[in-house]
Amino acid sequence: MKPPALERFLTYRLHVLNKITDRDTNRAYLKDCDIPLGEARCLAAIGRYAPLSVKDLARTANLNKGQASRSAQALVDRGLVEKTVSASDGRGVVLAPTAAGLAHYRRIIDLIARRNDEIFACLSAHEQRQLGDMLDRLIGHLQAGADTEDD
Repeated sequence: MKPPALERFLTYRLHVLNKITDRDTNRAYLKDCDIPLGEARCLAAIGRYAPLSVKDLARTANLNKGQASRSAQALVDRGLVEKTVSASDGRGVVLAPTAAGLAHYRRIIDLIARRNDEIFACLSAHEQRQLGDMLDRLIGHLQAGADTEDD
């Protein structure tokens, strides 16, 4: 029996979609916001959930801790994020947006909304809701499995 074609696997297609959207979104972030994709994702997470530790930033921005730490430091160096010592853990830091960071965050959120509209324009509003519901189920399913592995 012949195996299914690689391009028919859902995981393969999700990976292709991710690569295409990341490439195009990175270009848009650089052009419209003068910030690379990783830093933009971190600033979006910090703007939405601040104050955040680097560990929490990594989780919310879907990065490893090293990537989150480097992006956070780049945002600090740009004056978009401030880093202070954690009151609960003297070894840890807390990240929060500066006033300039909040203005940049708003530009990033506008870009995210525009990119979302562009990417999903080929789907009706009903199809977008259905896809969103299915993605939520998949994410919940995989997170539940990951949670049990951590125990």
